[in-house]
Amino acid sequence: MRLAANPARHRRAEQVRASQYGQDLSRSGHRAGPLLRTGRPIVTTTYTSYKLITADITGSLERVSEQPVVARETEYYLSRIGSIKSLDEFFADSRLYDYAMKAHGLEDMAYAKAFMRKVLTEGIDSEDAFANKLADSRYKALVESLNFARHGDTATSFERAQKGVVDKYARQTLEQNAGEENGGVRLALYFERMAPLITSGYEIIADEALAQVVRAALQLPEEFAAADVDRQAEAYEEAIDLKDFQDPVKLAAFIDRFTALWEIENSSDSYDPLAVFGSSSGYGISPDLLLSINNLKLGGR
Repeated sequence: MRLAANPARHRRAEQVRASQYGQDLSRSGHRAGPLLRTGRPIVTTTYTSYKLITADITGSLERVSEQPVVARETEYYLSRIGSIKSLDEFFADSRLYDYAMKAHGLEDMAYAKAFMRKVLTEGIDSEDAFANKLADSRYKALVESLNFARHGDTATSFERAQKGVVDKYARQTLEQNAGEENGGVRLALYFERMAPLITSGYEIIADEALAQVVRAALQLPEEFAAADVDRQAEAYEEAIDLKDFQDPVKLAAFIDRFTALWEIENSSDSYDPLAVFGSSSGYGISPDLLLSINNLKLGGR
């Protein structure tokens, strides 16, 4: 059973989708000119911007990699990382360290070197390893790229420590650039990358970016984030078959729904998606689950 359609939302969603074909309905109701065919600002949406970036994701990443700052930092990383033989050497080179941290989405934690040293020193082979106890999977991903605990002085010789980190850096930069123009596009790109790894509702809760996408796609109020964690996780797992995120078609449908609904709540002004480089779906929420969620919000049982 699905929630009854909202005609106003349906009309707005149709406007969002219409812009995929090079036209958009302005707030006045008039159609804007074709995308990319005039010198005027490009009027587009979260949905179309995301589609333009991902239609040729390889090309998008290549353009990001060619940006002067990105190219310079990448050249430095590749020229030096293979010579690093210990954690001490790695932490001593701030450019290498900062590059690897940004590549794994941990740029904001770069200041916490004692914390990060503990993450990398203990590795991930033991269940009791620090990274394995952290809810945030980014720390484990960093260890997988630079596993000094397992490989010692050969840790940086593997492709995952070199090209693997470079690829991650380009993707992170792409997402950050997108976010500077449109927060919804950054969330969609991040969700596309991370959602196939989700195995439980708790992993959604632990990552606010993932949770923000899911709440928007399921049309849940922001207050839902304050509900009991166990009941949040249960609600997410009841509303979504998490295995669907491993199916590219179903994942795309979920993201399309998110971008359309995000646009309704956060209407984009003129936005040029090229600045990043320098739908109706089967998902819904049942009335019973919506009632349960409202009870959570009101403190019910």
